[in-house]
Amino acid sequence: MARTAGSIGKETEKRVLKEALTLFAHHGYAAVSMRQIAGKCGIQAGALYNYFPTKQSILHGLMKSHMQNLLTALDVEQLHNNPTQALEAFAQFHIRYHIDKPEGVFVAYMELRNLEPEPYAEIMKLRQKYERFLRRILREGQASGDFEIDDVPVTTMAIISMMTGVNTWFRDGGRLSVEEIEKIYVNLVLSVVGLEPELLTPRLKEVT
Repeated sequence: MARTAGSIGKETEKRVLKEALTLFAHHGYAAVSMRQIAGKCGIQAGALYNYFPTKQSILHGLMKSHMQNLLTALDVEQLHNNPTQALEAFAQFHIRYHIDKPEGVFVAYMELRNLEPEPYAEIMKLRQKYERFLRRILREGQASGDFEIDDVPVTTMAIISMMTGVNTWFRDGGRLSVEEIEKIYVNLVLSVVGLEPELLTPRLKEVT
């Protein structure tokens, strides 16, 4: 059965985003041209403009897709446990989701500065929506006395920055597995809010 023109177009659009993501991650947004992206996709440069009118629209599409997929993957129900369990769940999710997507994470964070004002504002709204989940957990833990936090907004950004930083150095096949890295980071996150190791769940106390 022959594929429709629409289905071919969607496949090409996905291929453009995939190849552009790799190019942006390895060379930087500013150094990559539309011609390079077209060449990686095996299409003429002129044909690329049928899918994305500008390089900026490709960057915006990549960042929007990254944030929408992140929000969709987050299991919000797990965040309604007690503050400690909710924080564990959020940290585990963040590490697990991001560690497998180094190119997407790099572009989403490092190339944010290259977005024009309107798409920048849209991406920031999506990022703030994600950050609000963590901020709510921290506020609840602060109110209940479970967490020792001086400033919830600052602690929110510090935790997210620390966890996202794993993508700058982690590589498969290294000394530690993903599961071990996840446990270490969960312990680090919980220690930020004043929890001592003996207060954590047994499976998080030691990395074996």
